[in-house]
Amino acid sequence: MSVTLDLSRAAVPASAAKPLIELSGLTRPQLVAALTESGVVEHGKARMRATQLFRWMHHRGVTDFAQMTDVAKETRARLAERFTVSRPEVVERQVSKDGTRKWLIRMAPGVEVETVYIPSVGRVGALCVSSQVGCTLNCSFCHTGTQALVRNLTAAEIVAQVQIAKDDLAEWPSDKEDRLLSNIVFMGMGEPLYNLGAVADAIEIISDNEGIGISRRRITVSTSGVVPQLQTLGEKTQAMLAISLHATNDALRDELVPLNKKYPLDQLMAGIRAYPGLSNARRVTFEYVMLKGVNDSPDEARALVKLIKGIPAKINLIPFNPWPGTDYQCSDWATIEAFGAILNKAGYSSPIRTPRGRDILAACGQLKSESEKVRASALRKLSMAAMAGVLDDDEDEAAA
Repeated sequence: MSVTLDLSRAAVPASAAKPLIELSGLTRPQLVAALTESGVVEHGKARMRATQLFRWMHHRGVTDFAQMTDVAKETRARLAERFTVSRPEVVERQVSKDGTRKWLIRMAPGVEVETVYIPSVGRVGALCVSSQVGCTLNCSFCHTGTQALVRNLTAAEIVAQVQIAKDDLAEWPSDKEDRLLSNIVFMGMGEPLYNLGAVADAIEIISDNEGIGISRRRITVSTSGVVPQLQTLGEKTQAMLAISLHATNDALRDELVPLNKKYPLDQLMAGIRAYPGLSNARRVTFEYVMLKGVNDSPDEARALVKLIKGIPAKINLIPFNPWPGTDYQCSDWATIEAFGAILNKAGYSSPIRTPRGRDILAACGQLKSESEKVRASALRKLSMAAMAGVLDDDEDEAAA
């Protein structure tokens, strides 16, 4: 008996060779254009279909075209051939003893970011999202700054962080009265103004009332001071502005925030004063990490008052959050309170930010994705196994 192997390859349809387009990162106009250009939807029906898809993705949280029941079955099949509404992989989920949640999200092979939900911040809870994988700024007190920049995140990857948080918090549909997520802060990994196009698109999607519906007044973008982009940020997003300041003179800020060498304090303050919409109702937030013996003296507090004079502002005093390898220490609590008292006396609100999620390295300045070849979590597990010896089956189950 002879056997003949057929080694010929079946023809691959041209459409199958194209990568699927992620729809959740498209603004309404972009979504209309994508549907029209694909040929899946007739031009006259594209706007209506885009509204349907937008609501399914961002109001209902649906991740499968088959669940979009008000779209014709044939159209759903055609959409699935060209597009996707899936989520990236959640590699690791951690919950702090204080209720803070942190997700390690894999956007692509070797491309991972961390996203943190902090309860009882803002109206009910805030999500700290990342805009880049890694960072180029190398702020000396920041753990994220020790990881080299891998790449910018797309608008879809930024929006996906919000969607994953809403999945985990059971926040669908988006108009639930008892929502736990009320605020978005771009204070995660990366410098948002070095990825402003994607950040602006993501804010447009997140703030849309027919989708996730988080008001622009509850979305804050934090920057270390990319001065030329401040005007554009205000005009395109109407987001609240936060400045990662940390020093009141150029010599110290050059050390703590090296970007200051390019855009020194006089330029930064001028840019802040010209920020669109700045008023007593839309104050800028200055973030000031408290470093023991570095920037926490009464003289520094008085210099800060002088530096921001005339700017509608509040100052968040941030106790330094330690991370492996740092030489900095957190200021003593009495020192932080004395610093804040000087600011309060000058008329500035200066809340001391309660450290949250320190036990899972989720606090301010502690985020760092593990997109290196061997993730730190894997190393930790190997180290624990080496110290504890071979675990029996019961111990393995408990460790899992």
